Amino acid sequence: MAVPIAVLDCDLLLYGRGHRTLDRFKLEDVTDEYLVATYGFPRQFIYYLVDLLGASLSRPTQRSRAISPETQILAALGFYTSGSFQTRMGDAIGISQASMSRCVTNVTEALVERAPQFIHFPEDEAAVQSLKDDFYGLAGMPGVLGVVDCTHVAIKAPNAEDLSYVNRKGLHSLNCLMVCDARGVLLSAETHWPGSLPDCTVLQQAALTSQFESELHKDGWLLGDSSFFLQTWLMTPLHIPETPAEYRYNMAHSATHNVIERTFRTIRSRFRCLDGSKGTLQYSPEKSSHIILACCVLHNISLEHGLDVWSSPATGHLEQPEEDYEQMESMDSEACRIRQELLLTHFS
Repeated sequence: MAVPIAVLDCDLLLYGRGHRTLDRFKLEDVTDEYLVATYGFPRQFIYYLVDLLGASLSRPTQRSRAISPETQILAALGFYTSGSFQTRMGDAIGISQASMSRCVTNVTEALVERAPQFIHFPEDEAAVQSLKDDFYGLAGMPGVLGVVDCTHVAIKAPNAEDLSYVNRKGLHSLNCLMVCDARGVLLSAETHWPGSLPDCTVLQQAALTSQFESELHKDGWLLGDSSFFLQTWLMTPLHIPETPAEYRYNMAHSATHNVIERTFRTIRSRFRCLDGSKGTLQYSPEKSSHIILACCVLHNISLEHGLDVWSSPATGHLEQPEEDYEQMESMDSEACRIRQELLLTHFS
């Protein structure tokens, strides 16, 4: 005779059906030092996330409806900042490893839904001018609306063994295109590009390019390194500077563009799930992309709350693969004219 098999939720066994919200962990029972050490953020920041995400995390259609938004957020922060589903972390907040995984999924999707709210270019004229002023204060480069670059994040091999995710180092990764301001706040983040694509191809196909080519950004530009083509809205360094003005331009360009590298290091240092030290992200490319974007949202929120500072380089195993590219010089005569005018006006 066939014996029916029941699928049991281990949380249900521990806590029973009667509790719609399980008070496994009390924020007020621990110190800020403990919260920062374990979950990466202090109490007030976590309370802010509960207010921000609580409605999304309490929807009755979710399997984890019995787990409070507070507990879900702690579980997700623990994963983002440590890069692992350690049993001790689940024990600390009273949930199983399987439930922790569901919490990470729920919080990640809630943060991704809010990405447009926290990752965007300024729109009003005063904010745009402030953006330019901040960049000019770094190294005297005028008209800068943001600095752009790509960084790779390691992922597990997709089930289909899609070679499009194999980068130049032979590792599976996502190539993430990001733009930040002078403080390291992200203004754009596209985290879904396959690791095999070179940076210039990612930018050519990105929504960012459509945005700058279709909208009115005629009074400013982004700064990109030599892996990108010079364009009217994207200033790149000169391959072989010859005049004093060209050297000054390249030096100002490099000093300003360095902000994005420091931002990448800060994000990897805070969100260890991205730095490779705990191995690759063990998810599909789509879910891995969402986790990266969720960390980008948290990065911006932390800056908004004054929590983040420039960090030392992370110790991850996967660095951005070095591109064996030739200098990407544009055939766009208008772009060349704009860069030459910039040289003559501000660096001669």
